[in-house]
Amino acid sequence: MLNGIHHVAIICNDYQKSKHFYTDVLGFKVVDENYRAERDSYKCDIGLPDGTQIELFSFPGAPSRPTRPEAQGLRHLAFNVDDLDAVITHLNKHNIECEPVRTDPYTGRRFTFFSDPDDLPLELYERAN
Repeated sequence: MLNGIHHVAIICNDYQKSKHFYTDVLGFKVVDENYRAERDSYKCDIGLPDGTQIELFSFPGAPSRPTRPEAQGLRHLAFNVDDLDAVITHLNKHNIECEPVRTDPYTGRRFTFFSDPDDLPLELYERAN
């Protein structure tokens, strides 16, 4: 019935800064980008390698996330990675700090958290070898 996740929608504070983060820093590709004058809002569809998308929205005056990470609703967004250490090194080169690496006690896989420009918690989860 359900085949997977098509997209995750993110509302950002600074559209250009967030677009740069998701495309230039994380390496995802712009699929489509539109400015909606009637809403004074951008909508950018950003494609991940597996076909999943992030819809990046800008809305004037959108409130900040109330707490991190335990607010009700979406807790965080996690990305599969093949080499956790390489991705952490890449993020550090862009002055993005990651939390200390932990090991999932149930799967034995390593993971860490970092934040996007609006302090949205993002996770890197290493695939099994």
